[in-house]
Amino acid sequence: MRLPPGVAGEEGPRVPALMPAFSYAFQPIVDVGAREVFSYEALVRGTANEPAFRVLERVPAHARYQFDEDSRIAAIALAVQLGLRSHLNLNLLPRGLHESDTSVTSTLAAAARHALPIDRMILEVTEGEVIADYAQLGRQLNEFRSMGLKVAIDDFGAGYSGLNMLADFQPDQIKIDMNLVRGIERHGPRQSIVRAVVQVCGDLGIDVIAEGVESLAEYTWFAEQGVRLFQGYLFAKPGFESLPAAQFPDCD
Repeated sequence: MRLPPGVAGEEGPRVPALMPAFSYAFQPIVDVGAREVFSYEALVRGTANEPAFRVLERVPAHARYQFDEDSRIAAIALAVQLGLRSHLNLNLLPRGLHESDTSVTSTLAAAARHALPIDRMILEVTEGEVIADYAQLGRQLNEFRSMGLKVAIDDFGAGYSGLNMLADFQPDQIKIDMNLVRGIERHGPRQSIVRAVVQVCGDLGIDVIAEGVESLAEYTWFAEQGVRLFQGYLFAKPGFESLPAAQFPDCD
């Protein structure tokens, strides 16, 4: 089931030999209201389940965006092979849209090859990567959204661009950064910030995901704010080359 060294996906473009071999783990994003897995996030891993940073540190700087593009193709191939029935969250480096005309179209082509409906794919744009023109990014992403793709802002609250992105571009989802989530039930300032974000997202029609949730207390606080989508060890750890089932502790 592992991807051959130097190949991104079954029918995707070949990655130069200097690229590291890699595979994927998948972690559920759950809908606690429906008590089901809403999506799986694809997380880069080494072929022996090494963490993502061990793989990415071996990617040459000049090939960073090519690797980002090709690895999405690989993630789609593996997820479908594993029997994916939910949405699939795929990470996207925003600058890759400027570096390659095929950054997203190759992802769409891979989805078509593997019969994965476009409206079940969610591109996660990392807030931490600095973007000079949020409006331009929004126009580009909205073009793909018009085709049925969904877009999420990952690690919202970890950088300085989140509110600017929301002003110029309204995604389908935001994922509250885990540093805001951790111990929020006993941290007043974080609570005030997150309440405001949840209210803004509600006004704009954006779904909120609390990521990195590890304790029942963290879950309970977010649930009381009306949040339904969660990701974290409380529900499931990432499964290496597998789609793990989610656990629903006493969350009612």
